Amino acid sequence: MGAVMIRNLPDEVRRAIKVRAACNNRSAEAEMRAILEAAAKPDGRVRIGSQLSELSRRAGLSNADIEALAPAQDAPPAEPIDLQ
Repeated sequence: MGAVMIRNLPDEVRRAIKVRAACNNRSAEAEMRAILEAAAKPDGRVRIGSQLSELSRRAGLSNADIEALAPAQDAPPAEPIDLQ
């Protein structure tokens, strides 16, 4: 897990984080982790797997359709046509 150092953090921000941490029964460090995680990974974010699943459902695809495509994944790419 990585570590982060924040320089030049205003004293009033540091105090506010300590107060917020105390209200949430956490350390200031745990509170900062929670704040950063909420900012970087909001609840309403788009999850690509869920989006792809929903798209295939709307298109009417089934697992059998996906399995039918599997052999083509291992096939070598087609050779381009030589028009000369």
